[in-house]
Amino acid sequence: MSHIKVELKKEQVAKIKDICKSFNNEAGELINVLHKTQESFGYLPAEVQEVIARELNVSVAKVYGVVTFYSFFTMIPKGKHPISICTGTACYVRGAEKVLDEFKRILDVKVGETTPDGKFSLSCLRCVGACGLAPVVMVGEKVYGRVSPDGVKDIIKEYEQ
Repeated sequence: MSHIKVELKKEQVAKIKDICKSFNNEAGELINVLHKTQESFGYLPAEVQEVIARELNVSVAKVYGVVTFYSFFTMIPKGKHPISICTGTACYVRGAEKVLDEFKRILDVKVGETTPDGKFSLSCLRCVGACGLAPVVMVGEKVYGRVSPDGVKDIIKEYEQ
């Protein structure tokens, strides 16, 4: 996916600076700053990372490293209906990979991407603690258990309207 240039508005930059200031612009607070910023913006594009790097006086590479290391952080906006497939051990063993492949095929996106219409985004998570229902898929906060590749189109259909 090519990088979409995000133009930050003055008030958005001010908001990021305020978040940094609330943590005393300390480099050691980078993770907290990123959490707060993602809470506010929904995602952390490169332009947002650059402002944070400047304010905390750390390299952009360091900020990017942290954002890409922790799966919680995202550099793309989530879709209206974020779909997460659990790839923890129980789900994996029971075929989560095939379910994931079916979502990728139908939505025509890779993991970490959002459909062009902004409706769906696709991600994996480690464990949702519903191992008895494996494989598990979450759409927003709603949990679907024992999902088979055949069930994928029905889940998508629920959110198409």
